Amino acid sequence: MSVSTEGIEVNSGSRVWRAAVELLSSMRFSISLLTVICIASVIGTVLKQHEPINNYVNQFGPFWADVFGRVSLYSVYSAWWFLLILAFLVTSTSLCIARNAPKILVDLKAYKENIREQSLKAFGHRAEGHLADVPEAAAQRLGNMLSEGGWKVKLQQRDTPSGAGWMIAAKAGAANKLGYIAAHSAIVLVCLGGLLDGDLVVRAQMLFDGKTAFRGGGMIADVAPEHRLSDRNPTFRGNLLVAEGAQSSTAILNQSDGILIQELPFAIELKKFVVEFYSTGMPKLFASDIVIHDKETGEAIPARVEVNHPVRHKGVEIYQSSFDDGGSSLKLKAVPMRSGAQPFELEGVVGGSSQLTRGTGDAGRPEDKLTVEYTGLRVINVENFSGNGTGVDVRKVDLKDAIQSRMGAANKTATKKELRNVGPSVTYKLRDSAGQAREYHNYMLPVDTGDGIPVFLMGIRDTPSEPYRYLRVPADDQGSTDEFMRMKAALMESGIRKLAIDRYAAKAVDPSRPELAQQLAASASRALALFAGDVAGNGGKSAAGLQAVADFIEGNVPEAERPKAGEVLIRILNGSLFELAQTARERAGLPPLAPSEKLQGFMTQAVIALSDANAYPAPLTLQLTDFKQVQASVFQVARAPGKNVVYLGCLLLILGVFAMLYVRERRLWIWLAPQAGDGGAEPGGSNATMALSSNRKTMDGDREFEKLKLKLIGVKD
Repeated sequence: MSVSTEGIEVNSGSRVWRAAVELLSSMRFSISLLTVICIASVIGTVLKQHEPINNYVNQFGPFWADVFGRVSLYSVYSAWWFLLILAFLVTSTSLCIARNAPKILVDLKAYKENIREQSLKAFGHRAEGHLADVPEAAAQRLGNMLSEGGWKVKLQQRDTPSGAGWMIAAKAGAANKLGYIAAHSAIVLVCLGGLLDGDLVVRAQMLFDGKTAFRGGGMIADVAPEHRLSDRNPTFRGNLLVAEGAQSSTAILNQSDGILIQELPFAIELKKFVVEFYSTGMPKLFASDIVIHDKETGEAIPARVEVNHPVRHKGVEIYQSSFDDGGSSLKLKAVPMRSGAQPFELEGVVGGSSQLTRGTGDAGRPEDKLTVEYTGLRVINVENFSGNGTGVDVRKVDLKDAIQSRMGAANKTATKKELRNVGPSVTYKLRDSAGQAREYHNYMLPVDTGDGIPVFLMGIRDTPSEPYRYLRVPADDQGSTDEFMRMKAALMESGIRKLAIDRYAAKAVDPSRPELAQQLAASASRALALFAGDVAGNGGKSAAGLQAVADFIEGNVPEAERPKAGEVLIRILNGSLFELAQTARERAGLPPLAPSEKLQGFMTQAVIALSDANAYPAPLTLQLTDFKQVQASVFQVARAPGKNVVYLGCLLLILGVFAMLYVRERRLWIWLAPQAGDGGAEPGGSNATMALSSNRKTMDGDREFEKLKLKLIGVKD
């Protein structure tokens, strides 16, 4: 029996109805739907689901982000068209099974013993031979031999002109056709499980029970009942964030147009969140020590949730999804990046915000108002400081070392790494009164990037899709930015600049040559004015830093003399800035800096940082001085009755595919006719005609037939 790809033919009804039923129940329609499901699943796997819309706009642009959103590609598995295709696939495959299963079951019971003798001679695998015993005895003997070999056998006696003949009908590999039923039933079960565990039940409640998605903000406790689902909801999958020391009993179900609040029959209290790291800084273990508070019995049940090790209570699975900040408290020092302001202390909580205003009282202009949004705290930051170059000297390539570096354990790499934890960092946003914001990422401790001069890294980016750009501020002997900020403030004051220039000129020129001292002082004054961004000193340009110096040389010095002029001007600038630092320390009542190699490195980095600081877009930077970390676990809670259905479907699919691919259905017939003794043969024997059919023509089938005909009727090729 062959499985038909055609659908059910209905004899009644309109032509359109008959065609629709035939199409819906046909195997070709099921395969087409399955192909669409596979393509949609690929899209749902590759494209991150349920991300903020801004992420998709940054990735695809406004036009395509809107197009993809309209067809629900950001929530494929809960899209109406995906669920509709699943429903059609279940219906179509079920009809296919209903149409073919009875035929298959009837065929499994049939031995087809009524086949004619002449038909056996038309098979590809056929043989004829002579047996010494009479047909009845031969039939019993051959039937027993086949039964012992795992065949199911049926004997049939037929009357012939020369006496009673016997037909032996045997079959094996019937599981092949059962594999068809199992594989198609598996598709139905998996799809049913997907429908049960998907958004179908939730959408039904929204459609028939008056539930609507919540689009506002505020406290969860204030959300109206029409946005809440009962704890008796038969199926759901949501997220639950619990901070250390807190508890929660409501999960969030993300919808395309908002969220729904899912009530749980218990509350989860997070005692402690545990995270362990590899040497690379990648997390090795997420675990949460929790207490489950049952609402009905009041029982407190301690448990531990780990990744891939969920906890189950009252039919709800609790998975460790990720972790987040639970509202860590921060103490920061606000350091002004503009002149005329003093540092001040600031406190905040991750997830909260603070209002800053330049100016006092009503005199503060709207554009001077800033909002600090504290977005994150990372206690561990592991970075790679190997500093490997990209060039390769072929004279130093060792083939043995190159091969060994790529063999062995999986953690071996061709690139050597120097991993180091550089300490905590804080992430925040500065938002102006117009709502525009930039994101900042500042490290708490100075970092030695390899040149021996520790620097404070102050990162900035305009959009989340961009990498951070870092301002590197050198740390002083006390491990702070005070020395640099003191220099920066002094650079903005013309009086201190003039005093530093006079000191520099007096030290650099012989006192007996005052005219040279005046010329040097004039050059130093011009260099510092350019570097500080003095508009008058830069010929009307507003640029500052080393770029301003370069623009001045390019506009006033002939091209052939620019390298020498630049070298002289930079030497004057460095000397003037050193005296500026000494003057600033003197005014602060601090001892002068003692010349050393370390001081020289500090001054070199300070010059670069002072130049780059002019491009820093914020009026201040926040330095993390202290914190109290509060971690939070993000749990995924799910009631999934379709999970066991899907598991059963997967088991049936494995068995079905295995049966269809590796089990060959074979049928064997042996016709035994009595021998009359003609042609010199002795009477009383049997003439045997043997044939074998298989659902697949393979070399194994050829070899099996050769063995069977030799063993059963004694025929050799």
